[in-house]
Amino acid sequence: MPDLRVVFMGTAELACASLQTLGRAPEVRVVAVVTQPDKPKGRDLKLQPTPVKVVALKHELPVHQPVKARAPEFVDQLRALAPDLIVVAAYGQILPQAILDIPKYGCLNVHTSLLPKYRGAAPIQWAILNGEPETGVTIMKMNAGLDTGDIVAEMRTPIADTDNAQTLHDRLAKLGADLLVRTIPEYVGGRVTPRPQSEEGATYARKITKEDGHIDWCKPAREVWNQVRAFTPWPGAFTHLPQEGGSKLLKIWDAAVQEHAFRNAGEILEAGKFGIVVACGEHALRILELQLEGGKRLTAQQFLAGHELKLGERF
Repeated sequence: MPDLRVVFMGTAELACASLQTLGRAPEVRVVAVVTQPDKPKGRDLKLQPTPVKVVALKHELPVHQPVKARAPEFVDQLRALAPDLIVVAAYGQILPQAILDIPKYGCLNVHTSLLPKYRGAAPIQWAILNGEPETGVTIMKMNAGLDTGDIVAEMRTPIADTDNAQTLHDRLAKLGADLLVRTIPEYVGGRVTPRPQSEEGATYARKITKEDGHIDWCKPAREVWNQVRAFTPWPGAFTHLPQEGGSKLLKIWDAAVQEHAFRNAGEILEAGKFGIVVACGEHALRILELQLEGGKRLTAQQFLAGHELKLGERF
């Protein structure tokens, strides 16, 4: 498999490890990188490159940034590159059949779930939110559906109690990159037969919105705890702290489940150096790290030094 011509398509931070690892593979030559257009960010709305573009430029790789990948002029550009294989990771657009048909070996996708479970945009967050004991990465041969292509390879990893969306993201990004470069020679050499996905057990992991972080204290403490972990660092699990004249958003960064007799959901049961205990629909949540709107991220003890919370108050 000498000098396999590869086009890499990716946008988000998740894809960077795959691009970097692919670029070091001796049997592969990355001939171009395709990523989403730069977007305005920050107070001054200055255009910012995607994380994948930053990596590509650092390694002096040609970069293409079509507004729409399905645009005929871009499909022609891609065809002119004559790739043997296209690798896709967290690109952010569904590819048309016209692109899938270009490379001799088709298009491989690095997906951060054990397909067919958690097809879609946010598999990492939904796996934690739903209390899954494990997840993994799948290398999939793409078709025109949404994460419905044949499975080429997969690797599993447990979801630890200490994991949140960021730590799991980082681990899966590395696992996916390592699995990708191990799989490509086997796949191109015909030593791996892709297997169709079963529709049994298929689920859809829709895109996360900011409102998903809003805590419903009537839910069991374990579900709220999963919510905190699933939405760290974004959008964050949040509640509202009652104050004179209104309330302020309170983001919870770290917490633990606390067995406790039932009280009114949202009621503050303890507030001290060991955390802030809040009653849930079942048991309670011990808040360990939090951040008040406009303030810094603090431990519960640091927070209480500047903000008095009365027992019996409710979030």
